[in-house]
Amino acid sequence: MISMSGPIGRRAIVDSLKMTERFIRNEIENLKNQQLIEITSKGMICTSLGNEMLDQLKDVFQELSGLLQKEKLLAKVLGIQKVIIVPGNLDEDANIKHLIGKEAASLLTEHAKKDDYVAITGGSTVAALTHFLEPVKSLDSLTFIAARGSIGDELDFQANTLVSQFASKCHANSKTLYLPEHLSQTAYETMMKEPIIKEIIDLYDEVRIVIHGIGNAKEMAERRQSNPEIISLLRDKQAVGEAFGYYFDENGQIIHRINTIGIQLEQVKQSRNIIAVAGGANKAKAIQAYFNIAAKHTVLITDEGAANAILNG
Repeated sequence: MISMSGPIGRRAIVDSLKMTERFIRNEIENLKNQQLIEITSKGMICTSLGNEMLDQLKDVFQELSGLLQKEKLLAKVLGIQKVIIVPGNLDEDANIKHLIGKEAASLLTEHAKKDDYVAITGGSTVAALTHFLEPVKSLDSLTFIAARGSIGDELDFQANTLVSQFASKCHANSKTLYLPEHLSQTAYETMMKEPIIKEIIDLYDEVRIVIHGIGNAKEMAERRQSNPEIISLLRDKQAVGEAFGYYFDENGQIIHRINTIGIQLEQVKQSRNIIAVAGGANKAKAIQAYFNIAAKHTVLITDEGAANAILNG
């Protein structure tokens, strides 16, 4: 908690972890004496030694907590290459996004190759990677590409904003796509003829890594301010999830696709590495539905809340 949220006060930790103040106070004293945390005027922060210790203990924790076994089981249930589960439930603790983001950033650093094109969707979970990117050798030659246009008014979480932030943190390059995500058929056909748009579209075929979120169908439709007819269609056809502008039901059947200029599902599947990030028990149905149509070499990074909901469902 201190590593992800620092600087943070003792009271905030007590409230978040639902532990007694006495227990937290004793643990803080122990961590301080071992030089794993530092207490500043703004709150507690994790020292470099503390972060190093957390990294070294990660595999041990996954084994002892039972998460390692859950990862293998969930990968088998979803029929995909690999699952990484972080502890907690995003529905109850927003800081879990940072744990997911850290794992995704680590995976990107591990798999990135010189001059790779990396497509990024928007969303607050994808945005969490920003805190953990740095200009290491494997990342500074990348080109981050917006996988879609804008969505609603949430500028901080739009793909264009994120590719610029990712590129800045990695000292890499970026390609933005400043277009509304939802276009009329006429506007869509017109924009597809524009040379600058065609250049981005052609680049999607060259993408080697995709990092994307998985949305709840109802929430995504509301964020897009979809018209009543679309809302009714999604409700009547029992849409549960959304990814890359595709809405699908629990069997992975595509119900509706918005008119959007961006990377297409076929292009995503052709990528060498695909990293999907999504957490929270309320995303369980969307996650499970998406992997009926997702590429089998996708790596899912999720949390215990979503994992338990799928495995116990």
